[in-house]
Amino acid sequence: MASTYDADQIQVLEGLEAVRKRPGMYIGSTGPKGLHHLVYEVVDNSIDEALAGFCTHIEVDINPDGSISVTDDGRGIPTGIHSKTGKSALETVMTVLHAGGKFGGDGSGYKVSGGLHGVGVSVVNALSKLVEVTVWRDKKVYVQRYERGKPQGQLAAEPNKQDPKRTGTSVHFVPDETIFTETTVFEYEILAKRLKELAYLNAGIKITFSDNRGEEVRQDIFCYEGGIKEYVEYMNREKDALHQDIIYVNKEKKGVTVEVALQWCIDAYSDNLLGFANNIRTIDGGTHLEGLKTVLTRTMNTFARKRNKIKENESNLGGENIREGLTGVVSVKVPDPEFEGQTKTKLGNTEVRGIVDSLVGEVLKDYLEFNLNVGDSIIEKALLSFKAAEAARHARELVQRKSVLESSPLPGKLSDCSSRDPEESEIFLVEGDSAGGSAKQGRDRRFQAILPLRGKIINIEKTDDSKIYKNNEIQSMITALGLGIKGDEFDPSQLRYHRIVIMTDADVDGAHIRTLILTFFFRYQRALVDQGYIYIACPPLYKLERGRNHQYCYSDRELQQRIDEFPANANYTIQRFKGLGEMMPQQLWDTTMNPETRAMKRVEIDDAAEADRIFTVLMGDRVAPRREFIETNAPKLNLDDLDI
Repeated sequence: MASTYDADQIQVLEGLEAVRKRPGMYIGSTGPKGLHHLVYEVVDNSIDEALAGFCTHIEVDINPDGSISVTDDGRGIPTGIHSKTGKSALETVMTVLHAGGKFGGDGSGYKVSGGLHGVGVSVVNALSKLVEVTVWRDKKVYVQRYERGKPQGQLAAEPNKQDPKRTGTSVHFVPDETIFTETTVFEYEILAKRLKELAYLNAGIKITFSDNRGEEVRQDIFCYEGGIKEYVEYMNREKDALHQDIIYVNKEKKGVTVEVALQWCIDAYSDNLLGFANNIRTIDGGTHLEGLKTVLTRTMNTFARKRNKIKENESNLGGENIREGLTGVVSVKVPDPEFEGQTKTKLGNTEVRGIVDSLVGEVLKDYLEFNLNVGDSIIEKALLSFKAAEAARHARELVQRKSVLESSPLPGKLSDCSSRDPEESEIFLVEGDSAGGSAKQGRDRRFQAILPLRGKIINIEKTDDSKIYKNNEIQSMITALGLGIKGDEFDPSQLRYHRIVIMTDADVDGAHIRTLILTFFFRYQRALVDQGYIYIACPPLYKLERGRNHQYCYSDRELQQRIDEFPANANYTIQRFKGLGEMMPQQLWDTTMNPETRAMKRVEIDDAAEADRIFTVLMGDRVAPRREFIETNAPKLNLDDLDI
């Protein structure tokens, strides 16, 4: 069939049409994550006003009708006529992509910015059914309304008789349900986590968050005068600190502001370093984290030699040894940030590495000189880490080799797939030989591998390196997956499977094993979780049969709903799957392993600090915090909704 391809086939999308046509390009998705991203973009504008020194209070409201209002006491978006567009600056900002005061240079309105460089608020406007902007400045109140990105009339202005000195901006918006077809309901907890994080990262800013949808208003006020120092205190509140005072850096060099807070803990065997660039969480790291790790390793080794903790003929301590038990936050504010990838998960500015190195080095060196006992304690902990690793050298030889596929024998109980392409390969970590047998028979051998694990693996949260590498089940996972050594930088090219699926029984023991495996991944190689390689399989709990028809149910509630759909006095049978080993291979394939029909949960971290704290509480040595957590949260559980 012939088709014409000429000038008439070229589409020109004007204004914000491109955003409405391809919203995922601008906010990631049109699901819940993209929906909440709208709020972050508006709040980022207010935070930028705070960074510029003009805003102290931000109010975020979920209104009774489910819409959002964000109000600040900044300077207010300019309202004068823009020379190039011939429209008010407010309308220009709201309706033109890449229009804003955040592009740097002497004429810029902001020194640094954490938003999407001018597309933020205009994208929110494009993807909202209704937006109403109110600006207080020049002793006047300015109001303009937009519907699906288009202004409804001119910018209206009237004297501000009530409070002539007031300045600021309020953005009220209703998401467009034709764009966000999955949901337009904002989750309080999701927004609260991000707003709390922003308050930690911007010391002294007050963020009032209110949910007005219920009979009673739910409200949180986030304000931390100590900034990221309080952030580290929060992350370590369930741990035993090696030193009470937090090592803190807050300096500027060549226009780059560097803020770092560090504290080592006695009862932790992993490091937890969070990186931020212009308030954006850089989960894939970047030059700011590289600079911090380099200066920590060099400075602590220099101190150790000066204190005669390391002899002349002995090698330096490795960075992973020095960072064991360290909790830290590094936050940089860069005038012209360069992020790798559109998702802004890795900072690429090469100059930041040296700036962080020099500024942190100065402060850390001075701190150690005046706190010799703290420095000695950190080095002693690092030496213990080094010795534990040396004691396990023989066990680690399997994972130290360059290529697991070429040089290292794979675990005997691993049933590998035939594919050698990690991107299309997946591995199921299953509980015991019985479930492993069903999984091996039911799988697609081309791209699905099976690794049975015997019993419950050790709890890595309270285990040192020597025990980790001597444990057979842990060693099998390290070798089969190609994980390398704990503390080394994550290398995706060595990963043998890009989907690692935890498949355990739907009972209490299965949930415990799943948690132990998640703890292993989170503490041993957290990048696996951060970068989305870890999944949880969702096997059914029941098989419901009536006549020749059958269906699988994944919870007690779903089972009851299906039964209620049957006619009165209908005959049916229920099969309860007590374990995966009870399922026939074909059943396991149809319900849990077939990519066409299965349901899987990808493990993601929305709040890194809270995730770290929860692992410490639930899996750590201290009993009292765990008991308090259980007593506080157990009454909130609805047992009918649980799958176990």
